[in-house]
Amino acid sequence: MGAKRRGGTCQIPRRMEQSHTVCYARVSSSDQKDDLTRQADRLKAFALGMGVEKPEVVTETGSGMNDKRRKLNRLLSDPTVGTLIVEHRDRLARMNMGLVESALKAQGRRIIVVDDTEPDDDLVRDMTEVLTSFCARLYGRRAAKHRAEKALEAMRDERV
Repeated sequence: MGAKRRGGTCQIPRRMEQSHTVCYARVSSSDQKDDLTRQADRLKAFALGMGVEKPEVVTETGSGMNDKRRKLNRLLSDPTVGTLIVEHRDRLARMNMGLVESALKAQGRRIIVVDDTEPDDDLVRDMTEVLTSFCARLYGRRAAKHRAEKALEAMRDERV
């Protein structure tokens, strides 16, 4: 299986690596650690039920709106991850999940959504994603404002 020479071009065959299945569980905040554990356990049980011998389980805490999730980005860029199992579509991405699926499919990879009970109507799904995004940003701003107010209050109390 060496290099072949054709018409002045040297073709080097790609090394085919064994693909494996990974279960990806995510929650939005550290307050949901118990939910994260339950989610990971359900995904592992699902993978074992479909015949995966030793499913890898990756857990992460972070917003579904944040595209800078280190562990998820590592999984998506790893060509040896052939199958990615998630509990719900929104555990992987709040928006543009179809783009992620298409990109992985083009590479011969796939996503399995364990609980795919979502509205089939594209408009309903899009509106839900927009509202979820809006609420996440609004609540995030409120939380940041609340933390800033608490910090200022603590500083005032220290001065007195």
